[in-house]
Amino acid sequence: MPNNHDIDHIIKVILQDYDKKRDVDKMDVFGQPDSKAVEDITHKLLNVIFPGYYRDRVYRSFNDRNRMSVLIEDVMYNLEKQITIALTYNEEYRDTDERLRKEAAKRIAGEFGERIPMIREFVDTDVQATFDGDPAAYGKEEIVLSYPGILATTVNRLAHELFLLRVPLIPRMMTEYAHSKTGIDINPGATIGKYFMIDHGTGVVVGETTVIGEHVKIYQGVTLGALSTRGGQDLRGKKRHPTVEDNVTIYSGASILGGETIIGHDSVVGSNCFITASVPADTRVTIRNQELIYKDGNGKEYSSAEFKQGECWCGGYGNDWVI
Repeated sequence: MPNNHDIDHIIKVILQDYDKKRDVDKMDVFGQPDSKAVEDITHKLLNVIFPGYYRDRVYRSFNDRNRMSVLIEDVMYNLEKQITIALTYNEEYRDTDERLRKEAAKRIAGEFGERIPMIREFVDTDVQATFDGDPAAYGKEEIVLSYPGILATTVNRLAHELFLLRVPLIPRMMTEYAHSKTGIDINPGATIGKYFMIDHGTGVVVGETTVIGEHVKIYQGVTLGALSTRGGQDLRGKKRHPTVEDNVTIYSGASILGGETIIGHDSVVGSNCFITASVPADTRVTIRNQELIYKDGNGKEYSSAEFKQGECWCGGYGNDWVI
């Protein structure tokens, strides 16, 4: 154990290190949004989206509409507070006084609140698409309460609207909260159409400038990413991630990269495909099986053909996949 002199020395060394004026040396804990407050707002917004699914541990009321009224007011009040802080990172408001930031935050929070019915409309289609696309789902309640894809997609739809309203930091904090809960990483800048389904979901990555159409279904481990990020900050604002048109299914482990890459409507991308160029509409993309060798208990080898393996990962070019 160090003696008191050693402790005093350690404290001095660390405090001196704070004086180097680096990004990691910021000391004002009230100068950026509170991550716990943002998590709380996100959880309460999920309650607003699904009023009959998330229990409220704070507010009690025999009248559901009164309960939701109080909850919505709480969310708007605290969201406005966090946006006021976050606007210091927006160039338009960086050098303005707090009064102007509060006025802007109130306006932004109000515009966001007006969009919640639209967000709920999109989320309802996601629940429907998930139910229709997953025979393992025995009810929509099961989907809302337990499916990570719905949680991640719902949080992203909320965060995306704040992103469009040019709120710094908070949208990404929200989606990273969902990422930590689900293993699904959707950047709040991604544009996603109705009837979106993520099945299983672990390891899914959707980049900032991705555009996804309607009735799109993706499985675990799918990456919709950038072809290269070597350009660093010079690439900010440019289309770096793919476009996926309507009625596309992308199976597990597929990587689709590049801002000019378009997956045409009604296409299917098979498991583990690596795509960096556009795919025409109504196309199936698969990988031919590598040769698999099987051995029985006596060490005798059998080829894939003897086991009647199909030539594609899907088990046959004309068949659908089962995950």
